[in-house]
Amino acid sequence: MLFRFHFYDNVVSLETLNSVRLSSKYSRKMHHFNRNVSSHIKFLPTAKRLFRGLHLKPNYDAIVVGAAYLQKAGLDVCVLERRHVIGGAAVTEEIVPGFKFSRASYLLSLMRPQIMNDLELKKYGLKIHLRNPSSYTPLAEPGGLDGKAKSLLLGRDGQENAKQIAQFSQKDAKAFSEYEHQLERIVSAIDPLLDNPAVSLPSVMSSSLKDKWSSLKPVRALMGSVTSMGSDIQAFYELMTAPAQKILDRWFESEPLKATLATDSVIGAMASPQHPGSGYVLLHHVMGELEGIKGAWAYVEGGMGGVSQAIANCAEDHGSSIFCDKGILAQDDVDQLKQFDYTSPVTKINVAVDQLPNFTADPNSNGKEPMPHHQCTIHLNCEDSSLIHDAYLDAQQGKITERPMIEMVIPSSLDQTLAPSGSHVVLLFTQFTPYKLAGGAEWDDHNRNKYADIVFDVIERYAPGFKQSVIGRDILTPPDLEKIFGLTGGLSGLCHNSSSQHAHTLRGGKNNRTHHAAHPLSPHTFIRHCDS
Repeated sequence: MLFRFHFYDNVVSLETLNSVRLSSKYSRKMHHFNRNVSSHIKFLPTAKRLFRGLHLKPNYDAIVVGAAYLQKAGLDVCVLERRHVIGGAAVTEEIVPGFKFSRASYLLSLMRPQIMNDLELKKYGLKIHLRNPSSYTPLAEPGGLDGKAKSLLLGRDGQENAKQIAQFSQKDAKAFSEYEHQLERIVSAIDPLLDNPAVSLPSVMSSSLKDKWSSLKPVRALMGSVTSMGSDIQAFYELMTAPAQKILDRWFESEPLKATLATDSVIGAMASPQHPGSGYVLLHHVMGELEGIKGAWAYVEGGMGGVSQAIANCAEDHGSSIFCDKGILAQDDVDQLKQFDYTSPVTKINVAVDQLPNFTADPNSNGKEPMPHHQCTIHLNCEDSSLIHDAYLDAQQGKITERPMIEMVIPSSLDQTLAPSGSHVVLLFTQFTPYKLAGGAEWDDHNRNKYADIVFDVIERYAPGFKQSVIGRDILTPPDLEKIFGLTGGLSGLCHNSSSQHAHTLRGGKNNRTHHAAHPLSPHTFIRHCDS
């Protein structure tokens, strides 16, 4: 029997391996492991053919993607990584000499605290830099009485948030706190569900009475969550079904605020805020927890590869074997995974610069020192939420949009290990780009650079001098993300309520226990996959 286990965004499938035999101690250890951490296991078919060409031991208790839990349970585990670096989409790579890029996934928030504690990831090297404030939306055109461009800076300080929003609407300044509190109440109600596997009805029906009671634990958690929502149940239903635009229009009137929040609802998805069900993703941005702070987001020191390396360190410390450049894929899994929606609108652009972006709305005043807004997710082209919808429509027609949705982060503003002194790493998560261009055009170097130049021209409107500061860039279109990271269509699975954890399972074994995270490129994964 082979096992597949993924608790973060490394979703490369395992082939049914031949010759890798399970030792006789499997059944005893697996019974103990399955009882304690079964929510993280997916049973796969028995190995059939000899897997030649690898210098591996002939006997392992399990072959997995993600090994730390199994190894801690006492199994003898082998991990096979397709690329030269472990971590799937959660990797750090030095594409431009001296600059370390979180090349795909770039923010940490949704990794479950239980996993971080169980695997003692801090002990094994994980260091994070919390962000506060966390969101910055500069406007390109003058809009204030003083003739200057405005900006919107949001963080954990409720009074400061109200002050910032009041620049655009006094009504919205009062409403924002209640909006956040309602989302937080809903998240608190559904939080117990997040560490439970989906219910397998065949398993429940065929199991003993004792096992039936245990198998129904997620159902009991679900009923408890519904009960605890109380008067928020209607709002929860609307979040799960309604367009984000409808929800935001009811709460707020100022477009910069609505557009900033609307980006949360479509991040990593080929969808518009006007699509039914897009409201669900608004929850993902308050569902995380770091250092005991609900809804916190952070940069990982050394880049997102630091998460993967800490997990690997834990696994190896308990005896796991890890082999890179060993890509394998199961045809059974391929056939099932093709049924999921992998349509990606994302082009990730990683940039090395020799100075911080200098925004017209908030000019640099500390010399070369980062200002508070530099540590945020910086939202560009967010003057109006209609711009997001228009960019989506362009992508639907296979066009390269002229006004892409851009989220910029500068992790080197808090993590000085990523770039030479005075220089910085700028990561651009951009939407919407089609997987296939109109007229049969390819994402060749010409079209890659054409799109990147459009993105840089947009940034230049907000931060003059940006283009001149660029030392090098790494452009990853949806086909590139598929080729390099194995993300079919450039995505690991669309994040909407029909493809979330409790609906997102594969056949095999007696239980559906594959646990998905979030979009590997966004902040949503257990490292953000929607997902990053």
